[in-house]
Amino acid sequence: MTIRNDWTKEEIKEIYNRPILELIYEGATVHREHNEPSEVQVCTLLSIKTGGCPEDCAYCPQAARYHTDVKVHKLLDVDLVLDKAKKAQESGSTRFCMGAAWREVRDNKDFDKVVDMVKGVNAMGMEVCCTLGMLTEDQAKKLKDAGLYAYNHNLDTSEEHYDEIITTRTYDDRLDTIENVRSADISVCSGGIIGLGETNDDRIDMLHTLATMREHPESVPVNALVPVPGTPLEEQPKVSVWDMVRMIATARIIMPKAMVRLSAGRVRMSVEEQALCFLAGANSIFAGDELLTTPNPEVDADKEMFQTLNLKPRESFKGAAAEKYMA
Repeated sequence: MTIRNDWTKEEIKEIYNRPILELIYEGATVHREHNEPSEVQVCTLLSIKTGGCPEDCAYCPQAARYHTDVKVHKLLDVDLVLDKAKKAQESGSTRFCMGAAWREVRDNKDFDKVVDMVKGVNAMGMEVCCTLGMLTEDQAKKLKDAGLYAYNHNLDTSEEHYDEIITTRTYDDRLDTIENVRSADISVCSGGIIGLGETNDDRIDMLHTLATMREHPESVPVNALVPVPGTPLEEQPKVSVWDMVRMIATARIIMPKAMVRLSAGRVRMSVEEQALCFLAGANSIFAGDELLTTPNPEVDADKEMFQTLNLKPRESFKGAAAEKYMA
């Protein structure tokens, strides 16, 4: 199957709306053509600066304007972060992602500390990823020089639905940050969240935006909303596993070489439901007891799932993104 960047919304809609078993079968077939289906990358996501964010993302418990149970803490010390990265590596993670509740990166001592964190994690031989909000091209280059492998900046939803979820930055702001990351030759991690009150057409539009970028994101997280009390979306119903499977299989078919990451919401899924997602084309999970500030399955439960499903952790620095990184 050739890699295409000229998908139309109509083509993606036709794929997304196929009978579910047919869609899973095609996702699985494409997955086998481009990836090792028994390999799933295990990533760890750590909140290095929590809460107090000035943005108004309706799903996020870290927004300062919402009354949630999230405790605000300043940027962690470099040594503490490197210790947590080492523990993540020892428990099987090959990618370590650091998230800070900032609207944008500022050129100050905190950014210098993040650069030191990147250098330290990179020296361990792990893929190092950051998600720090909006980023200039110069800042992206500094992170690249420090050894940053990937930068996460999700679209969250479609451009049309975006204003219903966030008003403190624009969709173009997100696309500009992704372009700055791409220009610095850093691997792009960008996906979205389902369960935000969007329509199927919104989901299809978001996938269309990702699949028609000049290069597909090397990593596409598919998140199911975990509703948090105190946020505007606290009453949203649980996302159906079939909706997750449709998103994962469609993403796999239109972006065959991307790492499709089964991300937030896994804690509410059974092993059987997660197995369907792996079958449909997901080949990465986030491990650890928390995803930033929301609950996640325990490491031992994931190890047991890997054993049951005969999955093995994917090594770091594999695939097209790694070839570019090593060059």
